[in-house]
Amino acid sequence: MVDLVLEHKGRKLYKLAIVGTGGVGKTTLAQKIYNDRKIKGSFNKKAWVCVSKVYSKASLLRELLRIMEVHHDQDESIGELQSKLEIAIKETSFFLVLDDMWQSDAWTNLLRIPLHAAEMGAILITTRNNIVALEIGVDHTYRVDLMSTDVGWELLCKSMNISESIELQTLQDVGIEIVRKCGCLPLAIKVIARVLASKEQTENEWKKILSKNAWFMNNLPNDLRGALYLSYDELPRHLKQCFLYCSVYPEDANIYHDDLTRMWIAEGFIEDHGGQLLEETADEYYYELIHRNLLQPDGLYYDHSSCKMHDLLRQLACYLSREECFVGNPESLVGNTVSKLRRVSVVTDKNMVMLPSMDEVQYKVRTWKTSYEKTLRVDNSFFKRFPYLRVLDLTDSFVPSIPGCIGNLIHLRLLDLDGTNVSCLPESIGNLKNLQILNLERSVALHSLPSAITQLCNLRRLGLNYSPIYQVPKGIGKLEFLNDVEGFPVYGGSSNTKMQDGWNLEELAYLYQLRRLHMIKLERAAYRTTYPLLTDKGFLKFLYLWCTERTDEPYTEKDFSNIEKIFEQLIPPCNLEDLAIVKFFGRQYPFWIDSTHLAYVKSLHLFNCKFCMHLPPVGQLPNLKYLKIEGAAAVTIIGPEFAGHRASNLGRTVAFPKLEELLIRDMPNWEEWFFIDEATSTAKERVDDGDSAIPKEKALPPRMQILSRLRRLELSGCPKLKALPQQLAQINSLKEIELRWASSLKVVENFPLLSEMLLIATCQALEKVSNLPQVRELRVQDCPNLRLVEDLSTLEQLWLYEDMHEVSTLWVPGLQQQCRQHHGEDLEVYNWT
Repeated sequence: MVDLVLEHKGRKLYKLAIVGTGGVGKTTLAQKIYNDRKIKGSFNKKAWVCVSKVYSKASLLRELLRIMEVHHDQDESIGELQSKLEIAIKETSFFLVLDDMWQSDAWTNLLRIPLHAAEMGAILITTRNNIVALEIGVDHTYRVDLMSTDVGWELLCKSMNISESIELQTLQDVGIEIVRKCGCLPLAIKVIARVLASKEQTENEWKKILSKNAWFMNNLPNDLRGALYLSYDELPRHLKQCFLYCSVYPEDANIYHDDLTRMWIAEGFIEDHGGQLLEETADEYYYELIHRNLLQPDGLYYDHSSCKMHDLLRQLACYLSREECFVGNPESLVGNTVSKLRRVSVVTDKNMVMLPSMDEVQYKVRTWKTSYEKTLRVDNSFFKRFPYLRVLDLTDSFVPSIPGCIGNLIHLRLLDLDGTNVSCLPESIGNLKNLQILNLERSVALHSLPSAITQLCNLRRLGLNYSPIYQVPKGIGKLEFLNDVEGFPVYGGSSNTKMQDGWNLEELAYLYQLRRLHMIKLERAAYRTTYPLLTDKGFLKFLYLWCTERTDEPYTEKDFSNIEKIFEQLIPPCNLEDLAIVKFFGRQYPFWIDSTHLAYVKSLHLFNCKFCMHLPPVGQLPNLKYLKIEGAAAVTIIGPEFAGHRASNLGRTVAFPKLEELLIRDMPNWEEWFFIDEATSTAKERVDDGDSAIPKEKALPPRMQILSRLRRLELSGCPKLKALPQQLAQINSLKEIELRWASSLKVVENFPLLSEMLLIATCQALEKVSNLPQVRELRVQDCPNLRLVEDLSTLEQLWLYEDMHEVSTLWVPGLQQQCRQHHGEDLEVYNWT
């Protein structure tokens, strides 16, 4: 299908359809096409949108414009949005996926006319209904058929993470019967595989699954019977309600881990396990649903912090909770159904919602969630309509003010005002004794918190990030259950008043349950040596330390000394997993950035620490997987200390043992990078032979391992870096290297194990790329002096920006000849746009 798209790329509009029953793999196939490297470089613009069964025309157009990075206002009409789309693609090329189309009017009445403005384009639709493809007038239809039983059996084994064995062969007959029971549908096989994986791997246990009554639920719609319902029925009670709750999200919505788990907590779904925070138990529930293939993780997030729900599984959740959950415009509800509702998720293009007229005691809604793009206006009367609310999410709504009557919502556990225009909170908020989560992030008009905040005795989370809070009440340390604070403004002065410019670090002393702490304005902290501030926080996993950058005058010696002392006292507990240090202006990093104190850290981000001349010895952190260093302007050399090497242990060092991704950006003065000091390595590598000493090849000593699991390396904005370390050539896990704005780099060579892609952009001094025998893809932009590219024997794709067309004539013919010798065909050369 990729070849079909490229073959007809020059046409005005080429339309393809993938047709098949729900759960057969249409979207998976479309994703492979959409992400194919040939497709990526062949079109100027790409977009993917889901056209759900009930969709909003305006929201669909806004999503397309957002993906294409076209500015638009929320209150623009459909006609205005269509015009902007037409202008955006005029005289250019595009590739568009319309996923899960139930009817053709999204094309015929909405997108057809504006998309005809493109010079050329291709449209791929996925649909269950062949009639939709016919009405759109597609040029080619690909039908995805059900799996054969043999292939289904292989998928079942793969989804269970088990391989062929003698024991497994005894299960094959009953396993194939289960596959048949699943209708040979991939989605059904995947979810039933996780049910089987939770049982003993015996023929008797598998037969028990095969004989379950849940296979025969005739009162369910046809698409939801069998394996899908059985996978739900086999869930423990606490996971059933968590799964059903996901139906509050619209179709194809991104479901973020933090948002979902907080709502579960607020609804009371999370069991108290004693000695474990509710948030940790909620994490376990979330990842268990992913493990059972009931939620699909987004591959862009290494920690699976975002996911989606397959439309068939969402239909199952919606059907089973149909009397309690509503997603759409509440105006369509009738009075007799509203009284049964417990959860409402608003999806509408209107800027005001009119609720059915009925007595407020009949409204028993527990969750009210906004799930739309257009700003919804919320007036004061709204807060009087729902006395039983537990979850109130008004994210990005237009909320002129929060009335005092909000204090009457005594059942409220979660209040989310992120992105609203609220300018103040009433003191009556202190009446919300059950409130657990208060989100006030991105509230740009909010400058102070009411003193009643300190009366929220059950508060677990306070989110203040990116809100300009200048006044806070003294006494946040009294909130003993508080475990998540983002945007904690630090204040170092002493004050006897109830309101102050920020919180003293001492207020952290009694917050023993802290799990996530994000502190800002740390330069205002006072240095105290009386007791440790963070080391006793046994639950702390996420720590973000921010300073405010000074732009009006230079830092003094006293400033440097003070900030270093402040950070020295912020020794984290040994259980920390995620650390970010932002705009720290000391000259040396705190001593505790080492393997002793950060033994469990998986992610480390050092951002704009402009005055530290040396990087800390993070190579010795045993569990570090992700490292990002940006804006280290004072660093000129990255040497052995970065990896934690010392002359005394050079022969037995393991550095960065679990690091998978390394990003180094915006290093304007960085000139050299090496892992082994040349003088030390020469001394170590000499073999005495009488009067002579024979130097050995400069490579890692036999017992030294560096970056043994590194998969991706990115260097960007390093204009003075002259060369890459030779030791990188020995990393056998390396798949991708990206080099951008490295204008002093002259040679990229000898990466015999780099297996997927090399990207080079704006490296004006680069002259040679050589000896990359396993690289399959090469991308080059703005390298005017690149005269030699050779020894890329397995290269499959070459992407050249338009500024490379002339100089590339010096070496493209050689690559073409090499490709014909090794593969018997020409190298694929694409325009990189």
